[in-house]
Amino acid sequence: MKIKIINKSPHNLPHYETDASAGMDLRAHIPEPVILSPLGRAIIKTGLFIELPIGIEAQVRPRSGLAAKKGITVLNSPGTIDADYRGEIGVILVNLSDESYTIENGERIAQLVIARHERAQWEEVGELSQTTRGAGGFGSTGTR
Repeated sequence: MKIKIINKSPHNLPHYETDASAGMDLRAHIPEPVILSPLGRAIIKTGLFIELPIGIEAQVRPRSGLAAKKGITVLNSPGTIDADYRGEIGVILVNLSDESYTIENGERIAQLVIARHERAQWEEVGELSQTTRGAGGFGSTGTR
C-alpha cells in the first residue's frame, strides 16, 4: 500500500526496521530539547504529514524500550490518525517515571502502525443473544 507523505523534518522517513516489524519509528522534530518532568506531558511534533486512504488508520503507539527503560509512553495509546486528517503528526508523550526526561530532536519517540478498519452500522434491538459470560465485566473470565 502506498501512502502519500510530506516530511518537513531533516530526519529520514519512518521505515520498518525488520521484515516482520508492524510499526515504524516516529522521530521528534523539535527546535530545542523538551524536558518532561515526572507526570508531565507534551505534544511532540514529528514534521510528518500523511494522506491515508479511506478505510485505513495510522495508530501511534509507545516504543516498548522507551516505556520500559525510561517510563515514557504515549498518553492516548494508541493515538488514532484518521484518513481525513491532514495536519502534522504529533505524539502526546507522558513521563510516568519519578525522574525528569529530556526529549531530543531526532529521538525515536513512538511507533506508527498502519491498519485497516471497518465502519459499523448500528442495528437497534430489544435484546442480545446469550453467552456463557453474559454481563460479566472486568476479571469475570477468571484469573491465572
